[in-house]
Amino acid sequence: MSDTSKRFSNLSPEKQDLLMRKLRQKSAAAPVATLVARPRNAVSSFPLSFAQQRLWFLDQFDPQNPQYNIPLAVRLDGVLDGAALQRCLDELVRRHEVLRTTLRAEEGGAVQVIAPPAPVVIDTVDLQSLPAEAREKEARLRVFRDVQQPFTLSVGPLLRAMLLKLSATEHVLLLTLHHVISDGWSRGVFLRELLALYGAFSQGKPSPLPELAIQYVDYAAWQREWLQGPVLEAQLAYWRKQLQGATQAIELPTDRPIPAVPTTQGAVVSAHFPREVEAALKALGQKEGATPFMVLLAAWQVLLSRYSGQDDVSVGTPIAGRNRAELEGLIGFFVNTLVLRTRIEGNPTFRELLQQVRETTLGAYAHQEVPFEKLVEELKPERNLSRSPLFQVMFSLQNAAPASSAATTGSGLTLRALETEGSTAKFELSLDMAETGQGFAAALEYSTDLFEAATAERMLKHFGVLLEGIAARPDARVLDLPLLGEVERQQVLVEWNATDVALPEGQGIPERFAELARVQPEAPAVVAPGGEALTYGQLEAQANQLAHHLRSLGVGPEVLVGVCLERTPQLLVALLGILKAGGAYVPLDPSYPADRLALMVSESRMSLLLTQRALEGTVEAPGLRRYLLDEEAPARAALPTSAPTRTAGFENLAYVVFTSGSTGTPKGVMVSHRSWANAYLGWERSYGLKQGPRSHLQMASFSFDVFGGDVSRALCSGGNLVLCPREWLLEPLKLHGLMEAEAVDCAEFVPAVLRGLLQHLEETGQRLEGMRVLIAGSDAWYVNEYRRIRGVIGPQTRLINSYGISETTIDSTWFESEALEAGDNRLVPIGRPFANVRMYVLDGALKPVPPGVAGELYIGGEGVTRGYVRRPELTAERFVPDPYGAAGARLYRSGDRARHLADGNIEFLGRADTQV
Repeated sequence: MSDTSKRFSNLSPEKQDLLMRKLRQKSAAAPVATLVARPRNAVSSFPLSFAQQRLWFLDQFDPQNPQYNIPLAVRLDGVLDGAALQRCLDELVRRHEVLRTTLRAEEGGAVQVIAPPAPVVIDTVDLQSLPAEAREKEARLRVFRDVQQPFTLSVGPLLRAMLLKLSATEHVLLLTLHHVISDGWSRGVFLRELLALYGAFSQGKPSPLPELAIQYVDYAAWQREWLQGPVLEAQLAYWRKQLQGATQAIELPTDRPIPAVPTTQGAVVSAHFPREVEAALKALGQKEGATPFMVLLAAWQVLLSRYSGQDDVSVGTPIAGRNRAELEGLIGFFVNTLVLRTRIEGNPTFRELLQQVRETTLGAYAHQEVPFEKLVEELKPERNLSRSPLFQVMFSLQNAAPASSAATTGSGLTLRALETEGSTAKFELSLDMAETGQGFAAALEYSTDLFEAATAERMLKHFGVLLEGIAARPDARVLDLPLLGEVERQQVLVEWNATDVALPEGQGIPERFAELARVQPEAPAVVAPGGEALTYGQLEAQANQLAHHLRSLGVGPEVLVGVCLERTPQLLVALLGILKAGGAYVPLDPSYPADRLALMVSESRMSLLLTQRALEGTVEAPGLRRYLLDEEAPARAALPTSAPTRTAGFENLAYVVFTSGSTGTPKGVMVSHRSWANAYLGWERSYGLKQGPRSHLQMASFSFDVFGGDVSRALCSGGNLVLCPREWLLEPLKLHGLMEAEAVDCAEFVPAVLRGLLQHLEETGQRLEGMRVLIAGSDAWYVNEYRRIRGVIGPQTRLINSYGISETTIDSTWFESEALEAGDNRLVPIGRPFANVRMYVLDGALKPVPPGVAGELYIGGEGVTRGYVRRPELTAERFVPDPYGAAGARLYRSGDRARHLADGNIEFLGRADTQV
C-alpha cells in the first residue's frame, strides 16, 4: 500500500468523502491560465472544447444520431402560469449562451457560434380529450418519440421544448438538449434555475439569479490554452503508464455477433439490491479506506472478468469535469470520462483487489484533466468502427437516487423530475448505480444490437448474487465468489444433465449386431460401389471365423490388434472379428504417412497387424506379426461360423483411436465396450434409429472415431452401411449418384463435403428428398448454412448438429431444429447431452458459469474414456476428478469454449487452449 493510500485509510469516512470531492475539483497540476470572460466584440466564433470536438467528429461519421440527446422531463402539478414558464425558458436561454450555440464547420475543424437571444418555441400538446387512463401512456409515447428526434449541429437551436397538458392542473414539460451543449450535471443546473425563475416570475418579481461571470465558450478557450505543454505532458505520462499493454476490448458473451457498424439502439433493465448488502459493502469500504464507488466498481469488474474470462478489465466512468468552482453553475458539456483499469491476475481475494481498485481510482482522479478524446489521440488504440476505443463498458454511482423528489414554487406549482425511457445505448453496457439508504439501485443500459433483455436481466441478477457473496466473504478469492443462485446452480448442474437411462449391461456393439444377424440374416449389412456386399448373416459368419482364428493367435481382452485395410466390406469383417475374439482394434489408415503409422504402432504396442497383400509394406514395424486377411481367407473357411465364447467384459477395451489435437502429436484414446455401447444408446434414442433410416452412408476415415459411429448406427439398428470411396467425397456428382443408387437416408457430413454437395444440388436444382436423418457435425455451423441445407432436403428430414470428441466417445451432444431464429451469423447450437452424458461449462476454478457466459466445456458420464494409451501424465492432466459426480467419476477437460443458452442448449465458441 502506498503512503498516500495509508493516509487515505486513516481518514474518517466524512474526510474521505471530502477528499474525493477535492480530487474531483483539483488535478495534479496547477492551472497556469486564468479563467475569465473573453471579449465578444467583433468575435463571431469561438473554439470548441475538446469534448465538443470529439462529438463533432463523431457527428461527421454518423450525423443526426439521437444517441447524444439529453432529455429533462419535469412533472408540473398545480395551476400552471404559461406566460411565466415561457419567460423562464427565454431567460435561461438568454443567460446561458451555450443554449443558443451551434457548431459551424471550418477548414480544419469546427467552431462554436452563438446566436442572439430569441423566444423559445414551446410545442404544446393538449391530451385532455383522451380518456384519463390513456393520457399518461400517450404522454410517455410522445416523450419517447421526441427524445429520438435528432438535431443538426449546424442548425439551431440545439434545445427543444414540449409541454403536454394532461389536465388543468397536470402538465409534463420535456426539454431535449444535444450533448454538445449539455451534460448530466447541466440538467440539475437547468432544473434549479427553472424553479427559482418560475417562483419569481409567477409572482411578478424579477429574476433572483445573478448574471454569470463566465460562459461555456470562455471555458473552452481556457481549456485549450491551459492544457498544453508541460501541463498536458505531466497528465499524459500517468495515463501512458497506467494503460500500457491494456486489453483493448472486453469479450463479453453476446446474444448476437458485434455488427461491423453498430446502431445506437438500446434499452434499460433495473434491479434493487438489499439494504443489508448496501450496509455491509459500505462497512467493508470504510474498513479498507475505500468509497462505495470503489467497492462497487471492483465488484463490477469482477463480474466482467468472470463473464469474459479476461483478467485485464478496463471500464469507463464519467466525472463531472468541473474542477473549478466557477464552472459549477454553468450549463455545458464538461463531463469527462476516465478509464479505470483493473488487473485480476492470480485470483486475488476481493479485499486485495479492492486495494488495487482504490489506488487506481485515486490516481485517475488526480490526473482527470486529460479529456478522453485527447487520451485516445495520444494512445492511438487500434480503431474499430464496431467498438469504442479503450473501453466498451461504463460504470457510475450516484450518491443519491435519481432526482425525482418534488419541489414547490412560491406560487404553489410543484415540479418533479421524471425518468425518461431511453432506447439508445452509447456503449455495449453501462451500469448506473445509486445509493438509496434502502439498498443499492441499479440500472443497466445495454445495446440491443448485442444483448437480449433476458440476458441483461440475468447479468444484474448475477451481480446481485456476487454482491451478496462479497458482503458475506470479502476475503474469498474472486473465482470462489458466487454468481449463481441456488435455483440456477441446480439448473445448470442437475436439470440440464438429467440424462440417466438404463444401459443394458453386457450388450455391446458385437452382441447387438449378432442378435440382428440372428433375426435378419438375409438383410443387407454392408455394400461398396462395384457390387461387393455382405448380408447380416454373411458378415456374422465371416467375423466369427476370423474371431476363432485370432483366438488361436492369442487375441483376447486388452490385446490390441492393428488394422490396415482398404475401405471394403472385409474391413467390417476384421473389426467385428477382433471384437468377437475379445480384443481391441487400432485403426491404421493406409493413406497416412509412414512415420505417423509407425509411431501409432509403437505407441500402442499392438501384438498383431491385420492387413492385406497390397498394403503389406505400408506399415513399417519390424518384428510386428502380420496377418493377411485376403490371403488367409481360404484357411478360415473351415473354421466354425458360430460365435466363440465371449471373453471381453463391458469394461474391456473395444478400440484405440489415435487423435492428434492441434500439435500433430498422435495420442491413442482407449475406448471401452461400455462407452461405445452408451454412444449407440444415445443415437438410438435421440435419432430414432430402430424406426428410422435404413441406408447409412459411411464417409469418415477408418482412423476417425466417427467411423465407429457410422458402423454402430447402421449395424446395431438393422440398417445397411454404404461405403463411399475416399476419392468420391470431393466429387459431388459421384457422391450424389451413390446416395441415389443406394437410397441413402442417413449420413453424417463434415463441412467440406457437405458444402460441396450443397453447391452441386443448388446448381442442378436437385434435392435429397429421401433423407431421414442428416447430421452436420465436426465443426461450427452458422444459421445461414443450416438454411441452405434445409433448402435441399425434404420436410421429413431431421437436420441435426452434433458435437463430440474422441476422448468422450464420438458424440456427446446433439441439436435439432426445424427452424432457427433470424441472424445468419449466429452459430447453430450443439445442443444437449445424449443419454448418460453430462456437460458442464466451468470456469478456471471448476465452478459452473452462468447461462450465457463462456467457460470451458467439461464432459462427464458413461462416454468418458479411460484416457491415453501409455500417457499417464497427459491422462491425469485432461481427465480430472468430477466434483459433481459420484465417487471416482471423472470429467474430460475438452479445451473448448462454450456457453449455455437460456433454454439449456449449448453453443460452441471455439478453442480455449492449445490442445496437446
